[in-house]
Amino acid sequence: MKIQPPVTRPVRGSLPLFGLVWLAISLSFGMCTAGQSEIESREISMDAQWRFRCGDVSAASRGEFDDRDWQTVDVPHDWAISGPFAKDAPASREGAFLPSGVAWYRKHFSVSSDFVDKKVFIEFDGVMANSDVWINGHHLGHRPNGYVSFRYELTDYLNFDASGENVIAVRSDTAKQVASRWYTGSGIYRHVRMVVVDPVHVAYEGVYVTTPEITSTHAKVDVEVRVENRNDDKQDVKVSTTIADPDGTVVAEGNAASEVESGASRLFDVHSVIENPVLWNLKSPKLYTVITKVIVDGVTRDQVSTLFGIRRAEFRSDTGFLLNGVNVKIKGVCLHHCAGALGAAVPVSAWEHRLSRLRELGVNAVRTAHNPVAPEFLDLCDRMGVLVMDEFFDCWTIGKRREDYHHHFREWAHRDMADTLLRDRNHPSVILYSVGNEIHDTPREELAKSILKDLVAICHDIDPTRPVTQGLFRPNVSHDYDNGLADMLDVIGTNYRDLELLQAWRDQPGRKIIGTEQGHDRKIWLACRDNAQHAGQFLWVGIDYLGESWQWPVTTYNSGLLDRTLRPYARGRERQSWWSDTPMVRVFRRIAPTEETPTDPGYEGIQWKRQQVLFDDWSPRATDAHEENVEVYSNCDEVELVLNGRSLGVQASPSDASARNWSVPFSVGRLIAIGRNDGVEVARDELATAGEAARIEVRVNRSTLTPGLDEVAYVEATVTDTSGVRVPRSESEITFKVDGPGKLIAVDSASIVSHELFQASRRRAFRGRCIGIVRATDSKGVISVTASAEGLIPGVAKIDVSSE
Repeated sequence: MKIQPPVTRPVRGSLPLFGLVWLAISLSFGMCTAGQSEIESREISMDAQWRFRCGDVSAASRGEFDDRDWQTVDVPHDWAISGPFAKDAPASREGAFLPSGVAWYRKHFSVSSDFVDKKVFIEFDGVMANSDVWINGHHLGHRPNGYVSFRYELTDYLNFDASGENVIAVRSDTAKQVASRWYTGSGIYRHVRMVVVDPVHVAYEGVYVTTPEITSTHAKVDVEVRVENRNDDKQDVKVSTTIADPDGTVVAEGNAASEVESGASRLFDVHSVIENPVLWNLKSPKLYTVITKVIVDGVTRDQVSTLFGIRRAEFRSDTGFLLNGVNVKIKGVCLHHCAGALGAAVPVSAWEHRLSRLRELGVNAVRTAHNPVAPEFLDLCDRMGVLVMDEFFDCWTIGKRREDYHHHFREWAHRDMADTLLRDRNHPSVILYSVGNEIHDTPREELAKSILKDLVAICHDIDPTRPVTQGLFRPNVSHDYDNGLADMLDVIGTNYRDLELLQAWRDQPGRKIIGTEQGHDRKIWLACRDNAQHAGQFLWVGIDYLGESWQWPVTTYNSGLLDRTLRPYARGRERQSWWSDTPMVRVFRRIAPTEETPTDPGYEGIQWKRQQVLFDDWSPRATDAHEENVEVYSNCDEVELVLNGRSLGVQASPSDASARNWSVPFSVGRLIAIGRNDGVEVARDELATAGEAARIEVRVNRSTLTPGLDEVAYVEATVTDTSGVRVPRSESEITFKVDGPGKLIAVDSASIVSHELFQASRRRAFRGRCIGIVRATDSKGVISVTASAEGLIPGVAKIDVSSE
């Protein structure tokens, strides 16, 4: 027997699935109408057609307020990313010099009288920040933290007359950019949904799946279900669970029954056994589905679908991290929640592209720095097989800037963390919780221990299956290793001071350790690679991000493995040579720090701390006779360098993971690096000297799109000569034109000092490249994207659009 996941109450973070049980649901301008179904629960997207106004409007919370002249937007929506950049922006360098402030959203909708006996909720996956929500003028609540998911009940304040109207009003406030030290975005930047349930229903995030015993022949699966009874009378409730394997075949069923008192909730435990389980792992991240039904008097009152994976994740003191009994070195990166030109409202497919690019470099894990992420990000990591360190806070009671979360920590931290734990605890990708990053409370020993004790206890209470860590900040200075604070953690995490961390392990070998944040230094990787007890590391940072810059006009923190357009830096290729199992070779030329960088297009002469000194081209400014330092990164046994058909020698793989270098007399032509294993060529990379700019070549990361907010395509435009060689110093202004059922939603380049708008149709090339990001607007047809510039032959890319 095979089943399909139910169309009602789908997994958090996924888009609503509409099926036959939906007899009447429509979303139009400002309106949503829902009808009766045989399953008494529904989840309805509320993303479409909000009315938006930037700036504070004192009367906008009232239901009767006239908002007809407001802008219409769909959410997720980050209004700050539209700019403009400004040197005097209140968000300053930490917020990328982009705007911040108060904004309002209002949505008009109707609710069928069929729902009059139901319970109706509104769920927000994230509103940045200091949000307040009203329904028909009634204030529902306030939430300072812009990263957490939350919901409010609407039932008592709704107009259930189909001819009537309801208005949700949301006020967000980033005027003080209170949330973070980096670009946060502003507004309703994650998904919104309305949930309609029977009075007897599964509680919010009320399904918890664990696999307490896993062998090669069977797996025990425990499903804990919290059921709420909002009826006036106690109810005899039966909970049934059906588990389907990754192919949809039912492999286990179970039941539990009990009375639930009026106004109360009860936990139901359902135990099942799966024979010959398929384990979730990095190469084959197989997911099971448990369908939970709440049944009263033989009628299914609620139905929830939950994905989970069967896997054993374990940290050991002597051998680091094991997944399903096999040692896995964690090769992780830290990532913020934004995505370059898209800002904080990031489509799932954009995250998929970003994670895919990182995986090419050998990355197998992500630290969610330093806050809860969108639920669909974790869904994606589950499907892709990416490990996650799920982090909650960047500060506790002592702030890192005048206005940040430390003002709210004592009142909100336990609730914010508990809500996030309940939301995230079923994801097989999540292997570790982090309760803080570089916390400044730790020098105050007793204060820090008191706070940490409570945070760890909450994690263990809500999800005892996962260990807890923290990114310790200068632990030898605050004596965290010897005053007992570090040992309150299940796994000791430390930022940057890996040698001190290893010494802390030697001082007390029973400790489990992981590097929670590191730079790109080779010696730090070797400390991790060559010590089995070291579980792994998370680099700062995986991808360049907006904000936390040094000074105007720099807008971006640019120490990523990838730049904002997802092109790998040289350090990304170096990391690939250490981390990837796929044979690779990449060649770069190294220059003196002041030789070319300050005058390169986009840098505008700025002397900033991380100047680019490695370039993936064979087109130096000087073409007369001179020596070039050529640096090659490869994981192959040997690499041969060839210039214009002449071998420059072969170098074997260094045991210390250092790069292979040649001093090469420059000559116009082609430079080729050939990687060999056992004498057989397995990889090659080629650089060529560029001629004059002649055309634009266009590549797209995917050939098909389906319409919707969560699917986009990245279109890369490259300025080349007549032979197709990139012209690295081209700064041509490239215009993107979209024909067919699609639209251009953003443009970008890797320049960290460009103040061009992201939401535009043109972008100046940086080192010969820029990108456009495209979304489908209809269910069928072909999108044609043309990239053109004055004096150059334009390039065209085609993308098929399908509703499937």
